[in-house]
This record gives sequence, structure tokens and C-alpha cells, in this order.
Amino acid sequence: MTTMTEKASGLREFKMPDVGEGLTEAEILKWYVQPGDTVTDGQVVCEVETAKAAVELPIPFDGVVHALHFPEGTTVDVGQVIIAVDVSGGAAAPAAPAAEPVAAPAAEPAPAAEAKPEGRTPVLVGYGVAVSSTKRRARRGVEVPAQQGETLYAATALQAELNGHGAAPAQRPLAKPPVRKLAKDLGVDLATITPSGPDGIITREDVHAAVAPAQAPAPAAVPARQATQETPVRVQAPAPAASYDGARETRVPVKGVRKATAAAMVGSAFTAPHVTEFVTLDVTRTMRLVEELKQDKEMQGLRVNPLLLIAKALLVAIKRNPGINVSWDEGHEGNAEIVQKHYVNLGIAAATPRGLIVPNIKDAHDKTLPQLAEELGALVATAREGRTSPAAMQGGTVTITNVGVFGVDTGTPILNPGESAILAVGAIKPQPWVHKGKVKPRQVTTLALSFDHRMVDGELGSRVLADTAAILEQPKRLITWA
Repeated sequence: MTTMTEKASGLREFKMPDVGEGLTEAEILKWYVQPGDTVTDGQVVCEVETAKAAVELPIPFDGVVHALHFPEGTTVDVGQVIIAVDVSGGAAAPAAPAAEPVAAPAAEPAPAAEAKPEGRTPVLVGYGVAVSSTKRRARRGVEVPAQQGETLYAATALQAELNGHGAAPAQRPLAKPPVRKLAKDLGVDLATITPSGPDGIITREDVHAAVAPAQAPAPAAVPARQATQETPVRVQAPAPAASYDGARETRVPVKGVRKATAAAMVGSAFTAPHVTEFVTLDVTRTMRLVEELKQDKEMQGLRVNPLLLIAKALLVAIKRNPGINVSWDEGHEGNAEIVQKHYVNLGIAAATPRGLIVPNIKDAHDKTLPQLAEELGALVATAREGRTSPAAMQGGTVTITNVGVFGVDTGTPILNPGESAILAVGAIKPQPWVHKGKVKPRQVTTLALSFDHRMVDGELGSRVLADTAAILEQPKRLITWA
């Protein structure tokens, strides 16, 4: 399989590449071109969202856009054609469909029937997925497959024309997966709905409109068949269909970053035996040091905040206790191994409009304080813009999650898959504290360290947490321990 093909007619097709390590699908967020537009090699034609990040796709050749095979909001499998470009140098012809594929869909070979290519799918990042590992059930989200020169839009138009003149049997009603789910929940037959969306696509509003005027009476009771002495029969009334009130509820499809996060957290929670320990500490001196660093000439223009010093303290604690910077490898034939990492890729959990992501600072253990501040600032800015690359979220070893920014005292964080430890930082706020024998208002916070008990014993986890707390209570220890 390749990411682009060329036809005798001068059309070249660009297929959905694997934009991350082994990802199998991506959602088209936005098209930047339309049929008839001229494109050049390297020009970004669309933005797609994978399970990890939003990525812009450049076209690898010059020409005129002939057809877009999928509308925005469609989830497309890796390897499917998404755009066709006329590279012959002539004017772009309208996307005219061939009647045969639509009039006799059963005669067309399914995409899965194509000859299996050798090797791996070319990717934008990484090496992609081996062909033998891509067995997947057929998707329901694409009603009219885009094959050869045919496009979704053109096939839809032809279907409407043929159905209107009785020249071909009616096709399956066009609707996106969330709309189909809604219709199923409400017990509505899509074939009975007149679509109002573009290109004959049924919308949520169409489904609700079909339900609103009809208040169907309760279904009649199903008569029980008479039981014989040999075979007693228990008849149970059918369960009512799930009700859904569109005015009071909103259903959001689970996809993209949310889908990946959910799968990762479930896998982590039920694979790694979590242990969480807590410590409450006085960070007054750390807060003073933050204010001093903001005035330091070497730190001018950099992001200086408590998280910076907490990250540095954790890195020092890991240096003193390297056994916590490990990962678990199942190995082959049950020969599991603990992999000791001699580097720290420090993950920083970041809340973004698309969901929670965990990019990491590569080789954070080698960074000076100004370098660490610069990396943190760039990481946060990129995440907020939604431009974090898949590569930036791979290879993490230990993570920090700052729940304190939401006013939360602490939590029990779940490990990022493949990592052995995660530190949750609670809110820093003034509290009464015994200092030098007297109760005084001090800046206090709570740290929570979760670790994988398969690799990290309680003693090791406790030492890492205690060392981190000790540095934050007495920041001068950074000088002697770092």
C-alpha cells in the first residue's frame, strides 16, 4: 500500500498516511482546499486528528484538486484515498461518478478484497503498522465507499438522481454514525426520513423532527405461548428502548484524544498494580525562591513558577533513586524484564480543548534550570494551541500532573501507560503550620506519588517522595544533591 496512486487519466490519489506510531485511523477536521483549487508539492490540504494529536497533511505533488473523498468530521482508516488531484496540467473536471458502482453495489469488490501489499504503510512519523496486524472489522461510518475516481459527494448525487427516476434500487440512507446511533435509540427507521443535510445526509434535527409529532402508544403485550409439561416456558416482556431527550441531554461521540485516553487509562488501571503515597509539606521557602528567580537575569523571559522547581526536585530525587525510572516488558514466552532507563523523559499532563495529553521533555535529566524552564514554557504553549506532535507524547518515563491549578488539594493519579511513576501536585495555599515551635501561616501543599508495585517497592517509592518533599522544604538542597 502506498500513500498515493496514479491513474492513466492523469489523476493521482493521496491516501490517509499513518500520522503516528501504528495508528489505524484519523478524523478529518478541516479541508483547506476544494475541487478546482490548484495545489503545490508540500502544501497543507487538510488537518486530521488522531488518537494523539491534530496533524496537518501536506500534498506530495502539484496539480488541481479533482475530488475530496470524505467530508469534514469523517473518521478514515489509514490507507483509504482521501483526495484525488489532476496532475495532467489540464483544467479540473467535475467529480463525475460512474453509474455502475452505485447502481450495482453488490458487483463491486469490497476494499478488503484488494490484493494485500507487502511491507508496511508509509508514515509521516515512525514506521507504521505491519500489514499482518491490521485485521479490523468493517466500518459503518462510510455509506458510499470512494473507489477509483468516485467520490462520496458525487455518489450521493447520483444515488438521489437514480432513486428519483426509479432507475436503481434505493441505497442505505446516508447518515453519520452518531446520527444512526440516535435513530436506533429513538426507534426511528432512517429510510422513512427525508434528509435535509447537504448531499442528502440525514441530520440529528431530521431524526428529532421525525420523533416529535409521533407519541406512539405503549406497545401491546406480547402473548406468552402455552407451556407444556415437558418444557416450561418463562416469558419476559421486552425491555423498553433507551429514551433520549435531545433538549436535556447531549451525546458526544468518543473518539480522538478522548478515545485514546479512555483506553490508556483502563489498560493502565487494570494492568499495573497502583500504590499511592501522600506527603503534606511546607513550601514557603520554595515560593520565595520562585519570586527570586523571576528577578534573575538568566531567567528573564522564561516561565518561572512552582511547577518548575517541583520538576527539578523530582528529577534530583530520581537521580538519587534511579530504580524508580523503569518500565515493564512482558518479553517472550513469559520471560518478563524490568527495563532500567538511564534517561528521564519527563511527562507533563496538560489539559487541552481536545482532552488530556501528556507530552514529555526529552532528556530532562540533563537540562539546566533555565533550559528546563524554556522547555516547560514551549510544551505548555504548544499544548494550548493544540499543536503537540505525536512524537512529543512518546517515550515518557515519569510524569507530573498539576491538579493544584484547579484548587484541588491532591489526588490518586493513574500511571501513564509504560511508565512506573506519576507525581500529583496539589494546590499551594496558606495554612496554619508549626514552624520553629510556633503555629504560623505557611505555604503548604500535598504531593501524591503513584507507582507500579510490580517494579517499585514501598521503600523505594517512599524515598523518592520523601526526597522530593525535602528539596521543596529546603530548596538549598538542590545545590548539594543535584
